[in-house]
Amino acid sequence: MDRYLVFGHPVRHSKSPFIHTLFARQTQQELEYGLAEPAVDEFAQALRTFFDQGGKGCNVTVPFKEQAFTLVDCLSPRAKRAGAVNTIKLTDDGVLLGDNTDGAGLVADLKSHGVTLADSRILLLGAGGAARGALAPLLAELPSELVVTNRTHAKAQQLAAEFCDLGPVTAQTYEQLAGPFDLVINSTSASLQGALPPLAPALIHTDIAIYDMMYGASDTAFISWAKQHGARQTMDGLGMLVEQAAEAFTVWRGIRPGTKQVLRELKRNLGVI
Repeated sequence: MDRYLVFGHPVRHSKSPFIHTLFARQTQQELEYGLAEPAVDEFAQALRTFFDQGGKGCNVTVPFKEQAFTLVDCLSPRAKRAGAVNTIKLTDDGVLLGDNTDGAGLVADLKSHGVTLADSRILLLGAGGAARGALAPLLAELPSELVVTNRTHAKAQQLAAEFCDLGPVTAQTYEQLAGPFDLVINSTSASLQGALPPLAPALIHTDIAIYDMMYGASDTAFISWAKQHGARQTMDGLGMLVEQAAEAFTVWRGIRPGTKQVLRELKRNLGVI
């Protein structure tokens, strides 16, 4: 049976085995999917061993995405742009192909919620790996402007400069931000600590869409804050998790699974519904 894994540290909390098991059942694909949590300095060896022992593909999560970028034999265009790899496939020719499905998963989830990206003004909070993976797919949707902001302004400037050939992306400090924005995406990990990015409440209005890449059984700190200040449409990253997994499954198996029922099952598993 074909074997797949998710590499991370820590990774025991991962819902990827649950999601991919449902995808396999839905598409009648025979595979098994497990977890691997090597020490941070042992990832390269663990990855090689997995494929030497017949592994077919894997997902890669924190903190290994940038390292995976350097370990594969070739990169997809979106992985090159992202500077990080979250999906690896062993091709029929024995080549390790690195891909990045995070941004595609984000865009697919936004569209599933009815969010219009074309001609919209988007604010992206954060300038780390999650933001980097999201930028090219977001710009491909032709927003009127995409503003990147970050506590360290130089990182936002660097990111905007790297992606400015793809569309109208600029960098601003939190203090420089002026609305209105149609969509705010929080790519920071602040919600994991119950913290908030330093965003002015005045930027939140009733017609804005709020998206937090983090998720949990209840509203994240950022979503709770946005609701308190009048945002009516708020979304967490659970749908992005499922959509990027569907994209990875498609890379591996050549067949795209449906996501709606899997997302419902995942919410039940988490106690969200």
